[in-house]
Parts: sequence; structure tokens; C-alpha cells
Amino acid sequence: MSSENQTQLMPTRPKRKKLIVIGILALVAVIAAVYYYKQPTETPDHQSQQSEGKRDHGEGKHGRSEADAPIAVAIETTTQADFPVYLNGLGTVTPLRTVTVKPRVDGQLMKVAFTEGQMVKEGDLLAEIDPRPYQALLMQAEGQLQRDEALLKNAQIDLVRYKTLLEQDSIAAQQMVTQEALINQDKGIIEIDKGLVANAKLQLLYTRITSPITGRLGLRLVDQGNIVHANDANGLVVITQIQPISVIFTLPEDRVRSVMKKYRSGEVLPVEAFDRRGQNLLAQGQLWAVDNQIDTSTGTVKLKGQFANEDNALFSNQFVNIKMQMDTLHAVTIMPTAAIQRGIMGTFAYVVQEDQTVTVRPITLGPVEGEKVAVETGLKPGEQVVIDGADKLREGSKVKLITKESKANKDLSTPVAGKGSHQGKGRKKEHSE
Repeated sequence: MSSENQTQLMPTRPKRKKLIVIGILALVAVIAAVYYYKQPTETPDHQSQQSEGKRDHGEGKHGRSEADAPIAVAIETTTQADFPVYLNGLGTVTPLRTVTVKPRVDGQLMKVAFTEGQMVKEGDLLAEIDPRPYQALLMQAEGQLQRDEALLKNAQIDLVRYKTLLEQDSIAAQQMVTQEALINQDKGIIEIDKGLVANAKLQLLYTRITSPITGRLGLRLVDQGNIVHANDANGLVVITQIQPISVIFTLPEDRVRSVMKKYRSGEVLPVEAFDRRGQNLLAQGQLWAVDNQIDTSTGTVKLKGQFANEDNALFSNQFVNIKMQMDTLHAVTIMPTAAIQRGIMGTFAYVVQEDQTVTVRPITLGPVEGEKVAVETGLKPGEQVVIDGADKLREGSKVKLITKESKANKDLSTPVAGKGSHQGKGRKKEHSE
């Protein structure tokens, strides 16, 4: 190679080395930056807490970290008792009978003898229609009857006389037969007259409107003095029978088999009616009837419960929640529903042990009623289960039991912000320390 070419190649080697060095430095800088940003940032307070924790641990003042501090939880003890099993449904209060009282004759309403909302018994007087036109019709029918009875008596007397003359061969036998037919005709007329008299008496009786059932009256629909007719659509008043009273409620179709099994056996199924919120018990009764078909649009079956309703707690068309007792579980373990936990392992509860630690206990739940649930397996009566604060617990976590009384006392002893300058200074001093 010529000396001229060597002088051209010699400067390129230092340039390559320089580029390699720059590339290595850049790679190191990138790695350092990535490492720096991946490190967790710590605030001064956190660093001081760590240093204090290390110092305290070294000096042996506390001997445990914050993670080992007990967790405050609320507990409740499981019990053993008989547990009723209910079926729940939605229902509407329905009177056993609802009657619209209408006049059966035409006339002027002379008297209204009831008060709106009044309880009445069957046969009580409700209103009166002017009876005078019907009294006149009765007198006319009775007069017609008396006249026809006199005609019949006269025809019977003639028949006796004709019999005597026929025996003497003084008259023709045909006259005797004609007289007998006349008597039978008069008897038929008298029967018609008796019917007219009975009808007139009935029309006169209809001028007194009485209650057909025992129940509660609604609002008055017609005032005194109006002319009423037998074909009026609204009537005078509506009566509903509310003692006893029924409730129509529904249950899912998959419950029909168990209900019908007990219903056909003649077993009495208690039914309880609660208010709209499902908290206040209104009445107690029993299952009275089951419908003969399932509603395909809702997949439910209708049932009827009957209640004595002696205190009038149930009102017509009222919405109620129904609980029908199907069975009773005897001597089962009962725990609050707040203690139920669910996870990958299934349903479980945190049980507090004697050393103030909790253990995870798998459980099998039975029927639920309100805030209580029957436990089929996994728990025994007298065990303490966590009902509040379980979100921070793990197997073996240490706990501090908080009762309702201690929690109330703690709330009362907590100072209220803004009351007392001494308390405010004390809090600031503690915070600065």
C-alpha cells in the first residue's frame, strides 16, 4: 500500500473508537435513567417513619411493624334456635265480597240512613224510597183479589144448587159441567190476584233499602231528594266485606310443587302480611286457596290468604308483602347475614379464635330470613364471626374486638373541632411531636 493511502486511512480508526465510546456511554445513561424511574419514590415523612421504625426496632421499644398491628373488627356470636322457612310474595288486599247497593224500584230518595265509612250489618237500613205509589198498587191488587174471591164463592153456591136440580132432573147435565169449569176459572183468577198482591208487597218492601252483607260503607253516591231508578249504573253506595278479608299474592312457578304438596295434605300454612316496606306486621292468617293455572306472562301462580282482620289493619286494594311459612328447621346454627363472605373458595366467614386471630371458615348456607341466615355446615353455636371490618382481614390476622358499647363511648369521647383553645393547642402539639 502506498504511503498516500495509509495517511488517508489512519484518521478513520480514532473516529470509530470515539463513536463506540459515545454509544456505550449513551446506553449506560439510558439504563441508569430506567433504573432511576423504576425506583419507588419516598416522601420525607415516609423516610422519617422508616428511619424511626428502624430506630425503634433497634432500640426494642415496639418490637413489631405497623403491619402486625391488630385490626379493629365488629363481631357477633352465632346462636342455636328453631329457624322458620318462609316463601315471600307480593300481594293485594281484596275483600271477600264487594257489593254496589242499587235501588230495585223507581222513586224519590226520601231518606239516607247511613254515614259514609260506617260499619253495617246485614239487614241494616240504608235508605228509603217514597213508598206511597207502591202502597196504592198494593191496595188495588188486594181489592181485585177480594172481588174475584167473591165471584168464586158465588159460583160455588150455584154449583151446589145445580147439583140438587140435576138430581131432580130439572136441568141438563151440561149446565152442571159448565158451572164446574166456571169455578175452576175463578180459582185461576184468584191465584193471579194473589201473585199481584205478593208483587205489590215486594215492591213496597223494596222501598226500604237494606244492607245485603256485613261490611264497611264507602262514600255516598246519591244524595237525598234525587229520583233513583232500578237501572242506575252507579247505585247508592258500595259495601266491602273486610272481616274476614283476603289477600291475593303471587309465588314463582317453581314453588308450586312444594306448596301444593302441603296444601293437598290438609296442612295449615300460616301467612303473614307486612306493610310496603316489609317491616311492620299487619295481620296473620292462613292459606285459603290456590289458583288452577300459572300466568304464562309472569311465570307465577296466584294464591289467596284469608285474615280475620279484627283490628281493620288491612284495607281494600292495599299493597302488602306476604310471608308464608313452609317449614321450620329445628336447633340450627344461626348467624347474621353481614358475616357472609364470598371468594374463589366459595362462601366463608371469618371466625375469631381465642388468641384474637381470625381463621377462614368455609360454610354452607341455608334459608335466609331478614338479617339472619341458617348455617348448615361450617359453624357451631357460640362462635364469634366478624360482621364489620372483614375487608382487611386475612388468614391468621390479629384483630381487636370492637363492641357497640365501646364504639359509642369512643364517639362521645372524641373532641369536637372548634371547641376549646386548649384542645386545639394540644392537638397541634401532638401533631408537631
